[in-house]
Amino acid sequence: MGMRRSAKFFVFAALFGSLALVPRVVAQTQDQPPRDQDQQSQKKAAKQAAKERERKDKDLYKELASPYKKWLDEDVVYIITPEERGAFLHLSTNEEREQFIEQFWQRRNPDPDSPENTFKEEHYRRIAYANEHFASGIPGWKTDRGRIYIMWGKPDEIDSHPSGGTYDRPAEEGGGETSTFPFEDWRYRYLEGIGENVELEFVDPTMTGEYHLTSDPSEKDALTYVPGAGLTQMESMGLASKTSRFNNTDGTHSAAPIGGMQTEAQNEFTRLELMAKIQQPPPVKFKDLEAVVTSRVVRDQVKFDYHFDFLRITSDTVLVPITIQIPTRQLSFQEKDGVDSATINLFGRITSLSGRIVNTFEDTVHSDIPSSLLQKSLKTSRIYQKAVPLTPGLYRLDIVLKDVNSGNVGVVNTRLAVPQYSDDQLSSSSLILADEITRVSAKDIGLGQFVLGDVKVRPKLNATFTANDAMGVFLQIYNLKVDDKTHRADASVEYRVMKDKQQVLKFDIPKDRLPDHGEELTLENMITLGSLAPGKYKLEVAVTDNISKQTITRSSDFTVKSAPAPAVAANTTPQGR
Repeated sequence: MGMRRSAKFFVFAALFGSLALVPRVVAQTQDQPPRDQDQQSQKKAAKQAAKERERKDKDLYKELASPYKKWLDEDVVYIITPEERGAFLHLSTNEEREQFIEQFWQRRNPDPDSPENTFKEEHYRRIAYANEHFASGIPGWKTDRGRIYIMWGKPDEIDSHPSGGTYDRPAEEGGGETSTFPFEDWRYRYLEGIGENVELEFVDPTMTGEYHLTSDPSEKDALTYVPGAGLTQMESMGLASKTSRFNNTDGTHSAAPIGGMQTEAQNEFTRLELMAKIQQPPPVKFKDLEAVVTSRVVRDQVKFDYHFDFLRITSDTVLVPITIQIPTRQLSFQEKDGVDSATINLFGRITSLSGRIVNTFEDTVHSDIPSSLLQKSLKTSRIYQKAVPLTPGLYRLDIVLKDVNSGNVGVVNTRLAVPQYSDDQLSSSSLILADEITRVSAKDIGLGQFVLGDVKVRPKLNATFTANDAMGVFLQIYNLKVDDKTHRADASVEYRVMKDKQQVLKFDIPKDRLPDHGEELTLENMITLGSLAPGKYKLEVAVTDNISKQTITRSSDFTVKSAPAPAVAANTTPQGR
């Protein structure tokens, strides 16, 4: 009994003590501002500050000169971070902006000790590839496939269905057979900041070639809205109703997977997270580059030829292939084990008119020739090319060559004027005459010397061919108009060969022989020269946009020489380049 009384007393005392404390707590709360109200005030202030920053950024953007707007909106729109964009907008002078752009690329340079920036070169290669392969009434870089390709590169696997058609759904999509719109599935084995086995789907429901990124596996299903058609396995067995697909809470019209087991990739929140991450700029490896390259030329003993061409990447970025050709007779050879070898160290530097270094490149060119063929090879040349992305403007180009065996040096200092391409006027790249135009394998696209997109174009600097040669012609046309109804461009191409202002050869490229194209058309043709007598000629390529009624003509001089005499002739001097 005593123990029970003690227990009751303890409970009562505890309750009484708690009640006694209540007024004190209330009193303290009345003396302080409510915590919820304070948090709401902070959130409101933060929103107002964010709106004010956004307003200021918009005003600063309007004040930017056109080249810097285009750099933000086209060149780096997918890879610049919000913090970098904000910092750029708050710069006050063009000199600061130029320094920022230079540092922007340097921070992403995977090899800060190298004068080359492979990240920057790869980025502009991706833009050029996207424009060539993903255009669909809008430039390729603006499409979803173009955006993902530019940001994350070439996928490890592509499952392409360009015509749609019959499709057997996998079990996770409900099984059964249906018909689809054109679609592509891209798979990346690993993406930094996202993870492994990243799968993306692009669908073209309008059948116009404009694929868009989707997180809804049912969007490619052309029979989704057709009653009783394209049923899943469960629906065809009467164990599920097609109408239930329209009751999904995640906004999709996908059927339940067979067995009801949902994969992690199908999870609504997983899909939303992937769509958010895949559209954020890739992680930046912030690195500093501290390298100063100087060159002191004391003599000019190695003579060589050089040439540069221009190809548009964006409206404010131009790819400039710089080609260098060194006559073999200018090189010093050393013989070892029946092989004569020469080595040239090559250095190039591009600077702005103010003296700021814009780009440098260094490389070593080797030439190994069997000793028995050396004399014959002296009539040939070694050719090298470096493609550099530049903004339109006037630059100085310095090229220095050093023959390692002799110590002889050759130098060129020249003016490099990079053209500005209009956004709405028919325009073109340089007209390149080549001795080789060949397709490259998928793994070599955009890589190596002379590679423009997925084609290797080796220019013939002296534009001299024999009657037995085929002359390669490479030309890109920009800003073709696209019909609003057909979503297709309509171009006509005419080749003319002139001699002394008289037309000696003319032919058109049939429209069905032109490559598929949107607003950009790439011409890659080989012209046989057997019908031309030896002499000097001019090639004219005229391209007409039949929608905008604009015509552009590009021309280049070339020379045809007699074909080499048969090998049986006794005293024939071999012809070479």
